Amino acid sequence: MQPEKGKLLISAPFLNDIFKRSVILLTEHNSEGSVGFIINKKTDYKLHEIIDDFPEFDSPVFIGGPVQQNTLNFIHRSGDILQESFLIRDELYWGGNYELLKILITNGQLDPSDFRFFLGYAGWGPDQLAGELKTDSWFVNNSSEELVFGDNPDDLWSRVLKSMGKKYSIISTFPSDPSVN
Repeated sequence: MQPEKGKLLISAPFLNDIFKRSVILLTEHNSEGSVGFIINKKTDYKLHEIIDDFPEFDSPVFIGGPVQQNTLNFIHRSGDILQESFLIRDELYWGGNYELLKILITNGQLDPSDFRFFLGYAGWGPDQLAGELKTDSWFVNNSSEELVFGDNPDDLWSRVLKSMGKKYSIISTFPSDPSVN
C-alpha cells in the first residue's frame, strides 16, 4: 500500500525517539513532501491549560510530531460548520478558522469527541518518506474515524498492526524494550 493523504503510517518496531510505536495520520502527501500527526501520543493536558484565552473544551491534546511543537493543529469531523477546514478524506478535516473554533466551543456548538488537537507535526521533504518506506521504517494502512477518534490511543499501534494480517500481527507483539525480553 502506498502513502497518501488520509492513510496511516505505522512505525516499525525498531524506530526510537518520538516515533517509537507511533501511528501517524497523513494529512498531506505530494511531490513537495508529507505532513501528518501522531494520533497515539496523548498528553495529560487540556487546551485551556496550555493555551491562554482558550475556552474549556474536553478534547485530548496529543504530541503531533517533532516539528514546531509550539504550534497547534487539529483534526476534526466538523468541517460543515468550521470554515476554512481542509478535507483530508470523507468526513475528516484538518484545521479551520481558529477564532470561529473558539466561538463555537464557547457557544457549545462543537462536540469534544469530534476533535483531536496536536502540538507539533511530523514532516518529510520531497522523496524523504519514500526513502524511509524502502528501509521498512514505516508500514502503510487505511485509516478510519474509529482509529483516529477512538478512546484507546495507548494500544493503537498494536491494534492497527494486528488488523493488517499475520505478518504484521507478529510484529505487533514485539516487546517495547527487547533487552528485557
